[in-house]
Amino acid sequence: MKNINFKLFFIALVLLGGTSCEKELEEFNPSGVTAEGVYTQPDGFESLVNAAYAYTRWWYGKEDGFNLGEMGTDLWIQGVDGGANVALLHYENLQPDQASVDVLWARMYEGVNLTNAGIEFVGDSGLSEELKVEREAELRFLRAFFYWHIVETWGGVHLSTERTATAQTEANRTPESEFYNLIKSDLEFAIANLPQYPSQDGRIGKGGAEAFKARVHLGIEEYEEAQELAENVIQDYNYELVESYDDLWDMENIQNSEVIYSVDYHRDLNLNDQQNSILYPNGHPRGAHNGHLMFLSTYDRNGVVGMVRDLENGRPFARYMPTRFLLELFNEDVDSRFEGSFETTWFSNNPGTYTKTVDGQEREYTLELGDTAIWATKEVLSPQEELSRPYLVYDMESMYNEDGTYNNNRQYIALNKFLDPTRPSIAEMQSSRDAFVIRLAEMYLIAAESAFMQNDLSTAEEYINVIRERAAYPGNEEEMMISEEDLSLDFILDERARELAGEQLRWFDLKRTGTLVERVREYNPEAADNIQDFHMLRPIPQSQIDAVVNKDEFTQNEGYQ
Repeated sequence: MKNINFKLFFIALVLLGGTSCEKELEEFNPSGVTAEGVYTQPDGFESLVNAAYAYTRWWYGKEDGFNLGEMGTDLWIQGVDGGANVALLHYENLQPDQASVDVLWARMYEGVNLTNAGIEFVGDSGLSEELKVEREAELRFLRAFFYWHIVETWGGVHLSTERTATAQTEANRTPESEFYNLIKSDLEFAIANLPQYPSQDGRIGKGGAEAFKARVHLGIEEYEEAQELAENVIQDYNYELVESYDDLWDMENIQNSEVIYSVDYHRDLNLNDQQNSILYPNGHPRGAHNGHLMFLSTYDRNGVVGMVRDLENGRPFARYMPTRFLLELFNEDVDSRFEGSFETTWFSNNPGTYTKTVDGQEREYTLELGDTAIWATKEVLSPQEELSRPYLVYDMESMYNEDGTYNNNRQYIALNKFLDPTRPSIAEMQSSRDAFVIRLAEMYLIAAESAFMQNDLSTAEEYINVIRERAAYPGNEEEMMISEEDLSLDFILDERARELAGEQLRWFDLKRTGTLVERVREYNPEAADNIQDFHMLRPIPQSQIDAVVNKDEFTQNEGYQ
């Protein structure tokens, strides 16, 4: 593995952000003393733990993390400004020099190295005996967390449980089974020694460790263990499903009863490490949550009338567009998750008289403030119907071709889960939204899938119906209920898409179930011709391959050059 400069971590970070008034952690400035000198002092050791948590921010709520966790699946194609990500969206010439792959490989291994250091030094940290055990449990959870992302993304690559303090020129190839053994062992320690609930927002508690371990077991087909842990989280803690799916995404409700573990961000955007030349000399900006930028369509440009950019509708980067398949998974007449996940209507903030042309015919119309300016719909309207409406219409045929490729990837039905109208300006790229990593709904889905894979269809049906009952519009609960006959792996994956779209899990879901290639070829026409079996793993960064001297042993993942 490439050298990680340990001295980068000697200045403490302000890392566990959020909404409460007193969430900033104490800084510690050791003025250049050795690692042993820093981490054997309580303040210095706490800085190490806080820095380890910070590395979760590189993945969750960030474009790089969306690229690796959601893209290249059945759910997303390229928005108009998504060209830089096309290799991950559509497997178009996906090579080892892809930026997101390089960034997250480096950051996940830096996180691992920091947790290895903390586990080494915790006994001499000067903390109370009780706090030593709790901090070690947090560090072991984080090491498992980083290694899970590594092994799931790149397979059996480099594994080490010792800190790297000097340059290393050799890397090992460790079987995936050894990764999972370490991950499970670390999570068992964490579960045994963490408090039931986190001591501070952004930290991990026992419930979160159990929930993550359930996800781990599901991924390696240990269904009995996965179901037991998911049921523990459902039954033994005070987590509750939020009554309304739409309320999950309200900025005033980001710390709610359904969230089991989240990556925390500060409401004060200056504290979110947008750039830190001391700790991150490569200059890569991190900042806060930026999912609000990525999924929006361009409601504010390219011939759109009646609208200008504002806080409520967000700053559209238009990186990702939903597949036609994703939109058609929803029966929006009964399932509130469609309305809770997507934007279909934009209301005029730029009144005036405008002209639109449909099929060669013109219509003039006047918009008052708050009138409908744009409507994007799954329906197909005739030219006469479209012309009759006093606003712009983007129907299914104008957004998508019949084969599911995009016809218009500028204006479309857009995922709006991550919108943040509390940002201080329309140009602000940071959001103080926390990134939900694990929420209770996933535990119901894990329990259901685990039961299904053990042929316990009755239990699987029960757990899925809990999720679907919450999703139902009032009065439509019966219509949303499923029976055992409806169950299949495809149905479970479809249900996970309806519930979890955009939440940085989809690529892992399809890889886990061995359906990545099959479903991309069937439902993602932009990627169908490019995806190959070897894409079940991402390429190891070329910078890593170039850095090692044992190139005959540490080789590139199969299929990549």
